Amino acid sequence: MPAPLLPRDAVVDRLLGAFRRYGYDAASLGQLSQATGLGRSSLYHYFPGGKEEMARAVFDRVDAWVHDEILAPMQAGGTPERRLAKVIAALNSFYAGGTEACLFGNLVVGDAQALFQDRLSASLGGLIDGFARLAREKEGVSAREAQRRAEDAVVRIQGALIVSRAIDNPDPFRRVLNTLPQQLLG
Repeated sequence: MPAPLLPRDAVVDRLLGAFRRYGYDAASLGQLSQATGLGRSSLYHYFPGGKEEMARAVFDRVDAWVHDEILAPMQAGGTPERRLAKVIAALNSFYAGGTEACLFGNLVVGDAQALFQDRLSASLGGLIDGFARLAREKEGVSAREAQRRAEDAVVRIQGALIVSRAIDNPDPFRRVLNTLPQQLLG
């Protein structure tokens, strides 16, 4: 579909790819234009607030995905193991088996951190809380231990994404996902 005919959601999806690739600070309007197939004036038509509004729209998209594909399955019926398996499959898909960069990792550096600190904190906090709720369902796991396991899980996932990208090898990310059930649920 030619870019001028793209719905706003499709433009946001393309912006997500650009912000994953370049980060917020390094993404120029030219790169965002190229990624979306839209001229700069068309980008401003979709996003009058410029690059910051574009990034906020991407955050909204990622937050909605996290809610639908991560948090909702964590709270659905079934065993914690089965629910965690769905979450792991969603993470694996979203990060293309460890070959796609994490948006959050690209937004915690430079000017982006100050702009998006509240959003980053809320997004990662929600993920940690969801993992902690799952871990607490296992008999004998205290709230404190569940919180520690959940924080460690998010740290391992995020770190594995960075390492996998840095060494151009998705194996660290895949290992973390494979060991996540044991690490989180014991």
